[in-house]
Amino acid sequence: MTETVTIQIRKALPDEANPIASMVKALTDEITEAIGEQQFHIDRSETAARCRRFLEQEIYTIYQAVQIDSTDQEAPIGFITLCESHALYTEGAFGIIQELYVNPAHRAKGIGKALLAAAVHHGKKKGWTRLEVCTPPLPAFEGSVRFYERQQFEITGGRKMKVRL
Repeated sequence: MTETVTIQIRKALPDEANPIASMVKALTDEITEAIGEQQFHIDRSETAARCRRFLEQEIYTIYQAVQIDSTDQEAPIGFITLCESHALYTEGAFGIIQELYVNPAHRAKGIGKALLAAAVHHGKKKGWTRLEVCTPPLPAFEGSVRFYERQQFEITGGRKMKVRL
């Protein structure tokens, strides 16, 4: 007999910061391994505290994908994070996808697409003019670019740049 498993996409609560922080660590570890360069210094407990604070202050919105088995046991398997920004060139408020992660064992099953759909729905409710995302470095993450393109995202040019403060 096969076990019934349901995937639910729902808005994360501050109490769910710990599993989200674990997935953030998995995401940054995956990027680091793929590009062969240490770009992140993630402390899981500090990240969980920051996540909780961002959610409590409502400066971040997180939708998570949760797998629910036949005994109602839940396991988080992915998430997408959103924050609002403003710019004259966007004609007002817009959303930024800061992180999107799906556990490798659950990829190519429509979960990333469902998380993006939740983000788009959220942005429309907030009156955002657009949703932006920056993918990890190419060519290692060319698949990420193709995924976003299949979801109607367009390459707009330029490069993400930063300076540490």
